[in-house]
Amino acid sequence: MPKRTGEPPHHNKLTCYTDYGCRLPECVERRRLWQIETRRKHREGQPVLVDATPVRRHLIRLHSAGISTYRVAHEAGIDDWTVRAFMPSSEGRRARKHRTTPEIAAKILAVTIEAATTAYVDGTGTRRRIQALAANGWPLRRLSEHLGLNDTYIGDLVSGRQKGRPVFAATAEKVAHGYERMKNRKPTRYGIEPGHAAIARQRAKDNRWPPPKYWAGRMDVIDDPHFEPMYGVTRGELLAADARELFRYGITTEQAAERLGVTKAHLYQELLRHPEETTRQQDDMEAAA
Repeated sequence: MPKRTGEPPHHNKLTCYTDYGCRLPECVERRRLWQIETRRKHREGQPVLVDATPVRRHLIRLHSAGISTYRVAHEAGIDDWTVRAFMPSSEGRRARKHRTTPEIAAKILAVTIEAATTAYVDGTGTRRRIQALAANGWPLRRLSEHLGLNDTYIGDLVSGRQKGRPVFAATAEKVAHGYERMKNRKPTRYGIEPGHAAIARQRAKDNRWPPPKYWAGRMDVIDDPHFEPMYGVTRGELLAADARELFRYGITTEQAAERLGVTKAHLYQELLRHPEETTRQQDDMEAAA
């Protein structure tokens, strides 16, 4: 299996080791413990992997009842990419996963139609998908006709006025399906004026909204509110953010510069370029001047 490219989206699953070739000590240790547990199950005759056919049949039944893989993943507490791997692709290709762990199988099989029709879900992934389409050049007003949502509501979602609030499960599902349809489409081929597409892209750039290309290898965390996309963040901004984190523990600017491997003057310059309006940090910078 070819390795995925780029930085792993997280370091709490085996995928960063197996799919991305990550070799951080904690990830190597996680892999080692997994191997130990696998060998133990072999010795005791416990199944390490089980046939995924019952899982696939269950997902097909849920799909026939109008329950998407996105909603199943939310209810099961696993990522959407894992669930979709059990299903045939929209192009008719065979499912990628034919065996799975008993734990994953149990989580998916436990999802019922009643449980999957929960009224609300976290809105993080819904907002990120709309922002990603805007980053591809889709004006928000034109997205409303493709996603079946009010354009004012879409604007509220991406602007942050709805940030932190849940959305209707049906809304999340509409956006998830619309995103899959539209993520590779060029807006100019669907009636969007080039100038309007350019404005949408510039707005997304100004707000640092990651495009679909960024999320392509991170679909397992697009709905995770705890995952912070670092798209468009410069090294200087990261340096300033790291320094401010050290300031919280009483570290001086000179000590922070030494720990971060830069000169005091360079660190001070980046703090000025990327200000954060908190009294404590301003006082620290003034004292360091």
